[in-house]
Amino acid sequence: MAEVLRRLAHERINIAAVSVDSTRAQGRVRLVVSDPVRALEVMRDAEFPVETRDLITISLEDRPGSLLQALDVLAKGRVNILSITLLVTRERSRVLVALSVNNLPKARRLLMETGFMAHEGARHLTNADLLGVAPSIPSESVGMLL
Repeated sequence: MAEVLRRLAHERINIAAVSVDSTRAQGRVRLVVSDPVRALEVMRDAEFPVETRDLITISLEDRPGSLLQALDVLAKGRVNILSITLLVTRERSRVLVALSVNNLPKARRLLMETGFMAHEGARHLTNADLLGVAPSIPSESVGMLL
């Protein structure tokens, strides 16, 4: 993990979200980064096995059940969730959640139709959105799985 972070830091690539899972046999690191294209290049140059997934970001009310409502919309539309990443929580406000799904165009359409995603889906999140965690994480980004 330290080597992954060292390489990203050296390239001035910020991390918006990270999760780590490990077993005795292997470990997996999931990252959402400020420059996914460059991060992928850096990881491949270091010969880390890397898998990428497109992500879609939704903004939810910060209250119990809001994520469930969005996931119910996708489930009824027969869209499977591959991963969920919480990007940031703001007290008494909104939660930004990145989703990896098996059918991105369908998920985008369903989430827009039900108001979970704005029609300007390509807008970039700002530093203010991420509370300064990482600059310019796109609302449709790439998650990396190492």
